Amino acid sequence: MADTRADPAAQSELMVEDEPFFSYLDLFLFSLIAGLLVYWIIFRKKAEPIPEFKKLDKATTYTTGKNIVVFYGSQTGTGEEFANRLAKDAHRYGMKGMAADPEEYDMSELSRLTEIENSIAIFCLATYGEGDPTDNAQDFYDWLQEGDADFSGVKYTVFALGNKTYEHYNAMGKYVDKRLAELGAQRIFDLGMGDDDGNLEEDFVSWREQFWPAVCEHFGVEATGEESSIRQYELKVHSDLNMNKIYTGELGRLMSFENQKPPFDSKNPFLAAVTVNRKLNKAGDRHLMHLELDITGSKIRYESGDHVAVYPINDSVIVNQIGDLLGVDLDMVISLNNLDEESNKKHPFPCPSTYRTALTHYLDITNPPRTNVLYELAQYATEPKDQENMRKMASSSPEGKALYQSWVLDSCRNILAILEDLPSLRPPIDHLCELLPRLQARYYSIASSSKVHPNSIHICAVVVEYETKTGRVNKGVATNWLKNKMPTDNGHKTTVPMYIRKSQFRLPFKSTNPVIMVGPGTGIAPFMGFVQERGWLKEQGKDVGDTVLYYGCRYKNEDFLYQEDLEEFEKTGVLTALNVAFSRDQAEKVALILDRASLLTILTLPVILLRRDARNMARDVQNAFYEIAEELGGRYSQDVWS
Repeated sequence: MADTRADPAAQSELMVEDEPFFSYLDLFLFSLIAGLLVYWIIFRKKAEPIPEFKKLDKATTYTTGKNIVVFYGSQTGTGEEFANRLAKDAHRYGMKGMAADPEEYDMSELSRLTEIENSIAIFCLATYGEGDPTDNAQDFYDWLQEGDADFSGVKYTVFALGNKTYEHYNAMGKYVDKRLAELGAQRIFDLGMGDDDGNLEEDFVSWREQFWPAVCEHFGVEATGEESSIRQYELKVHSDLNMNKIYTGELGRLMSFENQKPPFDSKNPFLAAVTVNRKLNKAGDRHLMHLELDITGSKIRYESGDHVAVYPINDSVIVNQIGDLLGVDLDMVISLNNLDEESNKKHPFPCPSTYRTALTHYLDITNPPRTNVLYELAQYATEPKDQENMRKMASSSPEGKALYQSWVLDSCRNILAILEDLPSLRPPIDHLCELLPRLQARYYSIASSSKVHPNSIHICAVVVEYETKTGRVNKGVATNWLKNKMPTDNGHKTTVPMYIRKSQFRLPFKSTNPVIMVGPGTGIAPFMGFVQERGWLKEQGKDVGDTVLYYGCRYKNEDFLYQEDLEEFEKTGVLTALNVAFSRDQAEKVALILDRASLLTILTLPVILLRRDARNMARDVQNAFYEIAEELGGRYSQDVWS
C-alpha cells in the first residue's frame, strides 16, 4: 500500500473539491471543548486547603474493624512508642488495634466508637512544660475544655507520662481522664501514672500487664495466648529506583533540604547556618559551648523563653559497627511497608531509604532499648540462656525488672552494646529497624532575645560524654554533633535542621514588674535572652523593673558562663543585682544562698520568680520561692528541665 502522506497529489485526491476544511462534527467538537475550557477557567473551584484534621470515620477505623484505638500525645516520642506497643498488643488479645495522632482526627467523632463491638479508646498522654499538653494534643485539649460532647457508651483508659519533679506532674493525663468521665465516657481501667524521674518503662509495663486482663474480663473474652512475634512491616528491596525518589534524611517532603519552603516546623525543619561555635568554659574537663544559628530569610519568629529544636544525626562509627556485626550492606535501598494497608502510618520512618540513612537520621541507636525490643529480638538469639534472659527482662517479674535495671539501664547499654555482649544475637536488620524508636529532636532553651537578635538564635549547651559501668564511653548524640558544627568560610555552609517550639516561660507583660531569675550551669540560657530583652527595653526608654539574677556554677575560673556579658549588664544597670555562687571553689561544696530579707526589701508587687532545673534544686529552696511569692502576692513561673 502506497504512503499517501508523502505525495501531495495523492492527498488532494482524497478530498472532495467543494468540501469545507472543517466538517460540522469538527466545529461542534471545537465549540464544546472551547465552552468547557471557558467554564473551567471562570467557574472552577479553587484548591481547598488541606483540613487540619482527618475524620475519625469509617474510612479509617470502622471498615477495617479496629476496636482498639490508642491516641497519643507525645513530645519526645515515648508516648507514641507506648501507643504503638498497646496497638500491637491488641492482636495478642484477639483484638485489632491502631495508634492514632489526635492532631489528625476530629475528636468529636470519638462517640462513634460505640458503633464497634468491644471498642476502647486508650490515651497515652505526656505532659509538657507547666502542665501543658504536647504540641500534637493541643487542639484536643482545647476542644475538651470548650466542647460539650456526649461520650456515653465510650469506653476508655488513660496512661499518663510525666516527671514528678515537675510541679504539674502528669497534669494532661489527669485532666483527660477526669474530663472524659465528665462527658459520660466509661473508665474501664484506672489511670496509669508513668514517672520518668524513676523508671517510666517499668511503670508502663506494670500498668499494661494489669490492663489487658482487665479488658478481657470486661468484655468477657479470653486472651489468645499468642506470644510469638508479630511483624507490623514487610521488607521490600529496591534495585532500580531513581536517586531523587530516595529519602536521605528529610523528615517529611522529599528533597525538602534542597528546596526549602516555609513554614518551618517539626515535619519541615529549616537548615540554619552555624555562624558561631565557641567554647564557653575557660578550663576543666567539660566542654560548654555557645552556638549561633542564622535564620535570615526563613520567616521564623521566636520570643525570649522559647525552645529551639534541632535534629541531630547518629555517629557514623556506631552505624558502621552495627552494619558490620549484622553483616549487611548498609547502602541497600529498602522500604518497610505496613502490612495493614489501611493504616495511616505506612512506614516506621521515611521510605524508600537505605539502612545507613535509617540508622543515621531516623532511628535511636544510642539510648538503652525498651523491654519490648528485647522481647521481640529474643527469638533470634541462638543461645537458650540469652533468649531466656531477654524474655525475662521484658517481663514484669521482680527478677526480670531487676535484671533489666542493672544489665540495661544502669549499665547504659545501647543496641550496639547489647549486640556486642550477646554474640548469639544477630537479628535481621529490617526487623531491628522496625523495632527501634525514632530519633527525636533535641530541645534547647534559646539564649537570645529576638528584639536584639531577630535573625539569630543562640544555644548554650554542655557536651555529654561519660564512661559506663561496662567501660564504654557513651556520647550525647546532639551535643557531640553540635560540637563539630563549626562555621566555614569556604562557601559551603555548616547547617543544622531546626524549628521553634513555643513556650509558656515568659517575662512579665509589664516591663515595670520586677523579676528574679534563678538557674545553675547551662540553665542560664533563657535568662540571657530575658536580660538582653530588658536591656533593649531600657534603650527604648521604657521603665524597667528590678532584674535580679541568682546563678550557680562550679568554679569561677572555669565555668562562669557569659561572665563578661553578665558583669557588663550589672555595670550598666540592666541587672539590678548579680549573685553568683561557686560551689566547688572551696573545700566543702556550697549551694546558692538566696537572701530572703534582701528580696523582700528590693522587690515590689507583683513579683515574677523564674527558675531552672527542678531535679537538682533543693526542696527547701523551692519552698522558699513559694513562700516569697505568696507573701508578695506575685506569680511564680518556671521552666523545668530534668
